[in-house]
Amino acid sequence: MDNRDINLNTNIGRLIIENPIITASGTFGFGREYEEFMDIANIGAISVKGLTLKPRKGNKSPRIAETVGGMLNSVGLENPGVEYFIDKELPYLKDKNITIIANISGNTIEEYCEMAARIDKSRCDAIEMNISCPNVKRGGVAFGTDKDMVYRITKSVRDSTEKPLIVKLSPNVTDIKEIALMAEKAGADGLSLINTLLGMAIDIKTKKPILRNNVGGLSGPAIKPIALRMVWEVAQVVKIPIIGMGGIMNITDVIEFLLAGASAVAIGTGNLVNPRLTVELLVELKKYMQKNNIKDVSEIIGKLEIYSS
Repeated sequence: MDNRDINLNTNIGRLIIENPIITASGTFGFGREYEEFMDIANIGAISVKGLTLKPRKGNKSPRIAETVGGMLNSVGLENPGVEYFIDKELPYLKDKNITIIANISGNTIEEYCEMAARIDKSRCDAIEMNISCPNVKRGGVAFGTDKDMVYRITKSVRDSTEKPLIVKLSPNVTDIKEIALMAEKAGADGLSLINTLLGMAIDIKTKKPILRNNVGGLSGPAIKPIALRMVWEVAQVVKIPIIGMGGIMNITDVIEFLLAGASAVAIGTGNLVNPRLTVELLVELKKYMQKNNIKDVSEIIGKLEIYSS
């Protein structure tokens, strides 16, 4: 089978992307940082660094700690603000014909809505609403762990924009299915999962946490089994598409997430290990499909065969 016979197009609600490989917000900056390593136009979509209404300095250092099979971060959403992004970064990316997902975070529902309304008038292709960041004191995970709050904030932001709306879910909950259903009910076009798990690392010499924020978000291969399980669980109960993420480092990981029910996958910590990983995975995905005579990526999505009891 020739490469030209392979269809990698996939849909995240009304958002159509040319291939299912996306960058996870917070690990790819605004894209420019990776241009010396690859042609970033080949990526299915870029979810840019998390944006807030006003510029934000983030948390005090140290903000990164490497752990077994992953890393902890407590960056705290350092960013130049949504207006700077729209004025200075977005035109550059769109001139390269890249699909752009604006990742937004806020302290209040009103802040989320105001950002969504501003992005609605921009050339962004979609909005990813982060209600699951564990590294900010207000908003963040507090929104994403209360199912009624998830409904309220998703509905309010839905009413503020015509752009496709993706809600990024927290794994720091008892039952992620009920949170996912609330986001779907409130009008989300798609879901991203999972965000980082809350964790801690300790320096036994100082007897203090390594992170200045004391705790941070755990990402990387260590969380992959949890992410896979949650993607599969959510895919069983919602009708909207899922972007799966959590420790994806190779093509086997990509296929596993697609089989579990993800319509696309986002690469996070893997970008920090290998800055060319996204484009390498795209090549490997085509090879996998050729080898297995798969013409359309949709033939993989959700095709996990589970054992019956």
